[in-house]
Order: sequence, then structure tokens, then C-alpha cells
Amino acid sequence: NNMAATQKKRVNFNLHAPTARTVYVAGNFNDWDPSARALKCDKKGVWRTWMNLPTGKYEYRFVVDDEWQEDPTCEERARNAFGAYNSALEI
Repeated sequence: NNMAATQKKRVNFNLHAPTARTVYVAGNFNDWDPSARALKCDKKGVWRTWMNLPTGKYEYRFVVDDEWQEDPTCEERARNAFGAYNSALEI
């Protein structure tokens, strides 16, 4: 019984963007597909979603109205191939 290898953790993604029309999260957990995971906006203008991800290292960016950007609340960053940074997290 190898439960440890498949253990998943809930990861929350939040972005305060009250004027945005669409917000997605794309990362190495969904092949950087900007349409794979849409966030939903609450009454305070915070866009939210969550995923259960296996333990590991992940890089991601938000796609706000088709513009890619880092997660402003994430302190870990990793340089990407485009000369910008991805937000990074380890779970």
C-alpha cells in the first residue's frame, strides 16, 4: 500500500482583480493550457479556484484577460524561457 506516493494536497489560487473579465491559471500541472482552469470571481473582486495536486514542485502563471502575469501573493519565483518569471510552489 503506497499511499504516500499518490498523496494530494489542496492548493488554493486567489487573485484580486476586480476589473478583469476572465482569469485562468496555467502551469506545469495542466500543460500550460491557459483555458484549462478558469477562476470564479467573488463579490469582492477576488478570483478563486483550487486543485488537488500531488506533492512536487510546480510553476504557474495567471492569465488575466489574455495577459500572462505572476501571482502577486507568491514569493517564490522561477525564471522562465521567455525572460520573465513564473510563480513557483512546492507541496
